[in-house]
Amino acid sequence: MEALSYTFSFVTPPRNPVGKRNHEFGLFERPEVGAVRPTKIKETTVNKMFRMTALAAAALVGSIAAHAQAAPATAAAEKVGVLGVRQAIVNTAEGKQASAELQSQFAARQSELENMNKQINDIRQRLQAGQNTLSQDEQARLQRQGETLAKQLQRKQDEYQEDVNAAQQDVIDRIGRKMMDVLDRYARENGYSAVFDTSAQTSPIIYASNKVDLTQEIIKLYDQAYPVKASATTPARPAAAKPATATPTKP
Repeated sequence: MEALSYTFSFVTPPRNPVGKRNHEFGLFERPEVGAVRPTKIKETTVNKMFRMTALAAAALVGSIAAHAQAAPATAAAEKVGVLGVRQAIVNTAEGKQASAELQSQFAARQSELENMNKQINDIRQRLQAGQNTLSQDEQARLQRQGETLAKQLQRKQDEYQEDVNAAQQDVIDRIGRKMMDVLDRYARENGYSAVFDTSAQTSPIIYASNKVDLTQEIIKLYDQAYPVKASATTPARPAAAKPATATPTKP
């Protein structure tokens, strides 16, 4: 079974997406700033734990099914539940706090990317509006300026996306490890033989009754076990990033 790799975002994308096709500067469509790309994240400790649990659960269900044919009464005693791990992590008090902290942490860089995108759009509009009025030298200068800004934007966006993904994966690992402990204790105390992750990309679950959905219960137990503590000091707001400017090229 393939390792789980969640691609949901703790960081809300900026209002102005980067990536509209830019024929003047030879750019190709790119994803929105702040959106988590669906690249495969390397297997982490939490992913391994969920993968091992899923494998064991799948084997158990196979065993239960086989046993049910021979002894239906025994199989009926088995308890199976489902848990939306993705939903649970995001909706814990700690997950919500982490989301707000990451949004603040990356706010300045989001603004920088939006400002660069605006500069590129402004240059594009000047070129389109001045097709018949701008001199060839001025058009060439604006073209080079736009190309330079576009390359800078691509590099900064790639770096930004890497950092966002890494920060979000750290949050998932931190909360996920503790959530596994909460789930393990709950399953043992309540006699569950298997719990399936319905948010897994390769989840075999087609239908599950709300009666066996443990998501809200696990969120509640997690918040009780790991209450969120207010920060001792309010972190300083990051300085706003200065808009990037391309060095004008002499005609």
